[in-house]
Amino acid sequence: MPGLLELQRAFSAQLLSASARLDGESASGFEIYRETATSTLVNALRLSFPAVERLVGAEFFDGAARAFIPNHAPASAYLNDYGGEFADFLFKFSPAAAVPYLADVARLEFTVNRALHAPDRAALSLARLRALDESSLARVCFSVHPSVSLLQLGFPADAIWRAVLDQNDAAMAAIDLGCGPVRLLVGRDAGGVQVRRLDAAAFEFSARLFSGGPLHAAIEPASEVKSQAWLAQHLREGRLVDFQVASAADGATPV
Repeated sequence: MPGLLELQRAFSAQLLSASARLDGESASGFEIYRETATSTLVNALRLSFPAVERLVGAEFFDGAARAFIPNHAPASAYLNDYGGEFADFLFKFSPAAAVPYLADVARLEFTVNRALHAPDRAALSLARLRALDESSLARVCFSVHPSVSLLQLGFPADAIWRAVLDQNDAAMAAIDLGCGPVRLLVGRDAGGVQVRRLDAAAFEFSARLFSGGPLHAAIEPASEVKSQAWLAQHLREGRLVDFQVASAADGATPV
């Protein structure tokens, strides 16, 4: 006999399936439930991807969302997390081929939405770092604020996103779609969610730093001075919230 979880999953799959059909008097009632569930998910996607919707129009967006939903049921009732696979879906969605940058804009929008709703964490106390000796400082492994992400995109999705949301046709027309790739740092501060471009060196350093490895592994000798400046900026902006000190055997010791 199937358990409760299996029954819930089966009902969810049936509810969202575009091809499911029922016979008899229960069909009309089930269709109402299915349309309600689908409409709820379409609206959740619309809230998370406003620039994508403006780029393609409400009708196209509705059709794309309804094509996406049957194979992408939400993992939880917290719908702010829904749509993580939408960008990949749009990349392969043949009707969207005429808008080649659409998937990159969707990737940025989902990252912005995730940053907006991420839990808050206090910035790392610099006094804790000052208490370390030089050897320990080199082995520091940082924890990153939950809102912080790095994105490398083939198209200038940040410029497109801003122009579309600002309804700035002149800015949109001035965008060079061939100027990519762009490397973006997304995070939330006291002023809201910020999207900043990084150059290649700053992006690569930040990626190594945010990966949780020791500080000495993130800093390349050729860019040590710049790395120190980038580290100072991450600390100043509250992007780093905790740390551990890796042992000589590459373990990590809480401090």
